[in-house]
Amino acid sequence: MESLVYQKAYKLAIRIVNAYKYPIEEKKEFVLSKQLLRSGTSIGANIAEANGAISKADFRNKMSITYKESLETQYWLSLLKNTNYINQQSFDSINQDVIEVSKMLCSIVKNSKNST
Repeated sequence: MESLVYQKAYKLAIRIVNAYKYPIEEKKEFVLSKQLLRSGTSIGANIAEANGAISKADFRNKMSITYKESLETQYWLSLLKNTNYINQQSFDSINQDVIEVSKMLCSIVKNSKNST
């Protein structure tokens, strides 16, 4: 059974892929949006990898990387918004999802440190 954080990260990745299309098709911006695509889709991929961890330390390490990817995703979203490649409404909607996943990941990382 897939975890809630994985499900949310997967749905977020779909939103990121769809959000990526607008700047490249409408604004002809390729660099910043590609960074958003990479970090935003790697969140779910890293959770999938963490689920196959061979030890608690391996799990904790992979989830820590995943949390950092979520923070990077927030950065690229902000940069795209503040350079007018995405509008405030799109930013608010996607960023809220990223923040929710980030909080879940932070909690998982903290709890995994406390359990060892």
